Amino acid sequence: MAFFSQAAIAVAMTMTFLGLGAQSAPSMAAEVEQTTLPQPVTTGIVTTATTADAVNDELATGDTVAYPTLAAAVAAQTTHDGDDQATECLAGAIFYEAKGEPLSGQLAVADVILNRAKSGRFPEDVCQVVTQRGQFSFVRGGRIPSIDEDNRYYRTAVAVAKVALANAWEGEADRALYFNRGRAPAAGLRKVASIGNHVFWR
Repeated sequence: MAFFSQAAIAVAMTMTFLGLGAQSAPSMAAEVEQTTLPQPVTTGIVTTATTADAVNDELATGDTVAYPTLAAAVAAQTTHDGDDQATECLAGAIFYEAKGEPLSGQLAVADVILNRAKSGRFPEDVCQVVTQRGQFSFVRGGRIPSIDEDNRYYRTAVAVAKVALANAWEGEADRALYFNRGRAPAAGLRKVASIGNHVFWR
């Protein structure tokens, strides 16, 4: 009798244990699943979206941003909404003097104008350098002729002007003060570079 009682008690305890285990199994499984789920890995790599945003930000004067190529620096510039006067004058000069030229040639034209503004031998203002009498043949009555802002060559000229003003790329003619399509414009000038159809001098 004692044997049967002990056996019955053992069976009852086993059933109770199994019942409790069955009831708690889902919650235990959930806990296991929650703890074994892969967690997001944080790395120091910047996402593509963030990188694109950074590249698409327009350069401000004085910013130093490394670009792999001049084309990348030009492509990173935003459209010409509300550009300042210096950008518009510089872009106008690039457009009339070097549209269709390689980007390096367009940048060199911009560098000549900026170099003149810094030289002390020409007006200090970019627009005054561009419109100075007898300097650029496209200037009419002291003004830059109007340009269709949707013209793709002008859009490129604006981007090149922004790169030049921000000093974001070192051009091949970064010290030149003159350019033309042939011989030196005056005796005693030294050739700095020849890019596209232009020769640059100092």
